[in-house]
Amino acid sequence: MTVCVRALLCLIALALVVHAQPAALTITTEPNAIVWIDEIRRGTTDASGKLALIKISPGRHTVRVRANGFKEATAPLLPGRRTLAVKLVSTTDEAELLFQQAETARDQARDDAGREKAADLYRQTIKARAANPAAHVGLARVLLDLNQFKEAHAEIDAARRTKPVYPEASAVEGRIYREEAFANDAIRSFRRAIREGGGFQPEAYVGLARVYEDQGDYDQAVVALREALDQLSDSEPVIYQMLGAAYEKVNKPKDAIVAYEKYLQLAPTGSYAAAIRSILQQLKREAAGEEIIP
Repeated sequence: MTVCVRALLCLIALALVVHAQPAALTITTEPNAIVWIDEIRRGTTDASGKLALIKISPGRHTVRVRANGFKEATAPLLPGRRTLAVKLVSTTDEAELLFQQAETARDQARDDAGREKAADLYRQTIKARAANPAAHVGLARVLLDLNQFKEAHAEIDAARRTKPVYPEASAVEGRIYREEAFANDAIRSFRRAIREGGGFQPEAYVGLARVYEDQGDYDQAVVALREALDQLSDSEPVIYQMLGAAYEKVNKPKDAIVAYEKYLQLAPTGSYAAAIRSILQQLKREAAGEEIIP
């Protein structure tokens, strides 16, 4: 084989590898805007209005952007795009502004007083615009955190009256049922969420994993967690911590090591980082001579 042919083959192989890697994407919009891709929250833009994402799966996606004081916007993301500018228009719509305040309050709530404040803002939002399924689901999430399960179910029902097919509502309903210890109802709701989402509903897969863990079925939990990770594009490192713990339960220390090390790669200063480093030391001793199962 000549040097030229060999070099050409190397270039082709390199091109195939590059093509197989997820494309990077930079989104430009207003500063401090929240960005969702396919309804998965992927981050917040910086002071210049930019958000750089290092992992985007191939294919067409939908980008949704929200910034306080602006009308929420969605835009298509076509295959191969490396940059996307999303222009937001300022708004004076009372219901939209209240909803933004409620979402911010829920994100920032650290105690029941903060959650009650968020709940009040969601109720004001619904009063301003009754047909607001996202506000009902947001309120259901807060009520779940407040252990007000009956009221949370009522908000899910209200959301469905306006939006009968609503994967997020079904996933939150599953979480409510799990907290009430109704495992079978929780599983039905999570599976409904997955069906409604056309197979794409990572929150429901995580919820299923938690129910399986409650039942001691860690093999099934592993399957559900891996499905969630495939859909989340590494945007939620904590799921790698959950996966590592599940692998420990099924006596697969080397697989647990892989999951924990991925968590540390994505969140080296995360809340679980110190504990995971300690766990890894022990697991690496236990894993000697065992084979990692992909």
